[in-house]
Amino acid sequence: MRRLDSKITYFPEHILREHPLPERFTFPFYYEPHPLTAYAAEQLMHRLETDESLEHNFGLGKHEHLPTIGKMFGVLLIKDLEGKIGFLSGVSGKLAGSNEHEFLVPPVFDMLTEEGFFLREIVEINAINEEIERLENDPKFVQLLTEYEELTDQEEKKINTLKETLRVRKAERDRCRKTGEVPEEELVKQSLSDKRLLNKEVRESKERLHLYKLQIAKTEDQLEDLRRKRKTRSAEIQAELFSQYSFLNKEGKTKSLYDIFRNSPFGKPPAAAGECATPKLLQYAFLNGYEPLAMAEFWWGASPKSEVRKHKHYYGACRGKCEPILGHMLEGIELDPNPLLDTVEKDIEIIYEDDYLAVVNKPSGLLSVPGIQIYDSVYSRLQARWDHEAPLVVHRLDQDTSGILVMARNKNVHKHLQSQFIRRTVIKHYIALLEGHLVEDKGEIHLPLRVDLDDRPRQMVCYEHGKKAHTIWEKIGIEGPYTRVKFFPVTGRTHQLRMHAAHHEGLNAPIKGDDMYGKAAERLCLHAAYLEFLHPVKKERMSFEVKPEF
Repeated sequence: MRRLDSKITYFPEHILREHPLPERFTFPFYYEPHPLTAYAAEQLMHRLETDESLEHNFGLGKHEHLPTIGKMFGVLLIKDLEGKIGFLSGVSGKLAGSNEHEFLVPPVFDMLTEEGFFLREIVEINAINEEIERLENDPKFVQLLTEYEELTDQEEKKINTLKETLRVRKAERDRCRKTGEVPEEELVKQSLSDKRLLNKEVRESKERLHLYKLQIAKTEDQLEDLRRKRKTRSAEIQAELFSQYSFLNKEGKTKSLYDIFRNSPFGKPPAAAGECATPKLLQYAFLNGYEPLAMAEFWWGASPKSEVRKHKHYYGACRGKCEPILGHMLEGIELDPNPLLDTVEKDIEIIYEDDYLAVVNKPSGLLSVPGIQIYDSVYSRLQARWDHEAPLVVHRLDQDTSGILVMARNKNVHKHLQSQFIRRTVIKHYIALLEGHLVEDKGEIHLPLRVDLDDRPRQMVCYEHGKKAHTIWEKIGIEGPYTRVKFFPVTGRTHQLRMHAAHHEGLNAPIKGDDMYGKAAERLCLHAAYLEFLHPVKKERMSFEVKPEF
């Protein structure tokens, strides 16, 4: 008799009777969870809530002595070898410092096994780190650095004081030259004497500082050698790790991480590639001969500092790390259609048009300009309307954002309009519906943004490398479970309003229908409602307003 797999949780018969099995596998990057995967996720959430043995601080009030780390979990609906329907559970990365958990599938490669090379090699890395820390904190070295800094400051002040004294003496010599009261020969001698004095002081100052530099350099050379050695060993360990990761697909074909990422934009695997939940779940299913039917991933715990991740919210698999891997693993499996490729049948509304520009009301779901896989856009429709005359793009709206968009018809108009946007003389505002109720009536948000390199086009808050992003907002009113607001974007960063609404340091209230930073709905409730600018040719101030359809 075949031993039951403890990693599988089987569905009750009444649940299977209520919901038919999915016809195709989930498109993993944008999806609404199938009812069965939603049920599976709820079961896993219940386990996470009630499992007292799991020593991990998710930021939910347990094990608060440990660092707070929220986690992405995943479920995979499967059919086992006997045709029974169940689900597997997985987590991205480690959980509670371990890869071994009764209810979670193992990693594709377990770097934490005692007999594995990783733990052996990490001992050497840790030894290097300890030696670096010892040298950096050595009392003699710290004292040398302190003395060198103090001496540098003293020498600089001494030289500056001397320069000021010599400047006063030079001014006196210049005065004497004009009056003739001191012979020129004597003044030249004084000038040469002052120069020799300054040169002598500068030379002796450099010599005093050089003695310290020589002593400091001995330790700094050791530190540089250790850091170089650490970097080399880390790269070698990373390469060895990646060589251990081999991913299966439905046909039993395997590919290493290096083969998978060779032709990707990265060229090589990014850090932590292969550690996300969905690749782990598919690998376990393929290894055991199970048929994958659907997937879903959700965030559990406190939001991270930089990304927008909400407790119990569903998210698509990450693009950077997972798209190349899943491209291989899901080969030969029929997927749900990519919703981002859906065409928009609704026409664009021409609000204003003349020989110089056009102002349109863009429907939600239509691109501003052609994309890699979709040509249909405001650009292409205007081009067809203008008998192949190519519009010139002044600004853009996200695909799912509706509202007012202006396009130029010649280069001079385009340049003039763009200049108005850059100089921020264009007046504009957006209307949005946010999840939840805002307490404040108005405010400003300053959260610098940059792209998430592992999950384009998703943005993240980054105070070190992010670009300035500034939004002013006003509350219009409460509408059921939502708050209607007016946004005045001072800057125009990608996904700025969506991020500033959803991030916990912003309004902590995602825009309704935001499937990237909140929860999916029929549409994203964000609308460019008002635009005012100076007509580049007519020199008239023009304003346009279109009410949202939500």
